[in-house]
Amino acid sequence: MNAPPSLDIVDETFLAVPPATVAAVFAAPASWRRYWPDLVLEVYTDRGDKGLRWTVRGALVGTMEVWLEPVLDGTLLHYFLRATPADAAGTPRELAPRDLRREFDRRARAAKEIALGLKEILEDGREPGVPPRGES
Repeated sequence: MNAPPSLDIVDETFLAVPPATVAAVFAAPASWRRYWPDLVLEVYTDRGDKGLRWTVRGALVGTMEVWLEPVLDGTLLHYFLRATPADAAGTPRELAPRDLRREFDRRARAAKEIALGLKEILEDGREPGVPPRGES
């Protein structure tokens, strides 16, 4: 029986743009390398405007998902990372509790940084109450 992943990170951020706009950001593998440079991602489910699911190798082994949920006049960006730190050979390794907490915090902060960066870029100064670009 496999042990559960030692990292289980969940994040949600609302972006006032349509799901297709957010999906386009994650469509190109080059963006994956920019956001997660120490991970090798392989798509196992492409849900189009609803997001992607990947298997993860590299510094971590496990799965990751970006789920794009249409909400009101925008998108709720859900991020899930369920993985375990790995050694250079890709073998899961156990970290001391303190080191695992640091890794969890680092990955959670990185996820929020990605989401807030996308919010700033994609919303492009949109004022509250104004429809997202591309809608009337």
